[in-house]
Formats: sequence, structure tokens, C-alpha cells
Amino acid sequence: MADSRRPLSADLARIALFAALIVVLGTVLVPLPSGVPITGQTLGVMLAGLVLGARRAPLAILIVLALAAIGLPVLAGGRGGLGVFVGPTAGYMLGWVVGSIVIGAIAHSGRFTWWRAGLATIVGGILVVYLFGIPVQAWVTGVPLDLTALSSLAFLPGDLIKAAIATVLAVALRRAYPRAFPEAVTRSATPAASIAQ
Repeated sequence: MADSRRPLSADLARIALFAALIVVLGTVLVPLPSGVPITGQTLGVMLAGLVLGARRAPLAILIVLALAAIGLPVLAGGRGGLGVFVGPTAGYMLGWVVGSIVIGAIAHSGRFTWWRAGLATIVGGILVVYLFGIPVQAWVTGVPLDLTALSSLAFLPGDLIKAAIATVLAVALRRAYPRAFPEAVTRSATPAASIAQ
């Protein structure tokens, strides 16, 4: 596979960079009564999926989760430790991993375009994350699933804004530095204009 020509050290650096970005975005935090805060970390997950692709993006997220598991305060609000994996946000964190795979798969299923990137962030970064997060939150908190789903609508406007920001940033980065993206190696002759649509 042509993508394997990229040096392993470059891949590891990019994965580590996005893990750090997800941690930093965790400092952007709006607490909610439900116990699940609005956080900037989902923006980092969306960007990881768009830029790193389906194979590498989950590795960045797993690094963050591994750091949290050993007790480092890398999650939103400075949280860490094994307790977060049995709390109301546990399903959302699992959703990050699966969602980043879905984002990468959709975004890189063809020519990288703004509409494909936007669709990827909505499906993988919102829908998939909610599908994992809401049932676990309902189970942990003891709140009925329908009420938990209804209360989760409070996150939707912010998540849609994050999806739009991730799309704009990823398209701009693709234009400025196409080699940051998986297919940049396999399609080295692709002109920058090919992403304008």
C-alpha cells in the first residue's frame, strides 16, 4: 500500500500531536446539570478523524484514554482515573473511538471535499458518539433512555458548530498541507484545486 511509504516516525508524531490537541481542547468546558459537560474535546476527535483517517485517528484517542486510565487529568475538567470509565461520560468516550473511525472512513472514501468532511463529522462525530453515549449515560444515571436522549439535545447546537469548525479547519489544512492527510501519499499528483468542491 502506497500509504506505508510515510515514515513511521511521522505517523507517530501526528498521532501524538492530535492526542495532545484533544487534551488541550478538554480545557474548553461548559458544565451541565446532567453530569456530561459540553467540551471542546469532541472537536479534537472530529479533527483527528478528518486529518488522520480511520486507521490512525482512533490511536490518538486511545492514547488520551490510556493517559486518563493511569490517572492523568487529561479529560474535560481535569478528570482522570479509572472512575471516568464507569461514569456517565463512559459511553461518549467509547463513541469517540468508533466515531473517529467512521469520520475517517467517510471523509476519505473518495476525493476529500467540504461536503464529505461535513457529513463525516455529523455522522461519526455526533450521531455515532450519541449512539454510544446516551444509552450508557441513561444506564449509569438511572434516568430513562428517552429522557436522557431528550436532555442530550442541549449538546446538539454546540456539536453542530464544532462539526462546522472541524470541516472548515480540515479543508483549509488540506489545501495548505495535503501531505498531512492519508491519501496525500497515495495521490501525490492530486492538485490542490481538487478539494475546492
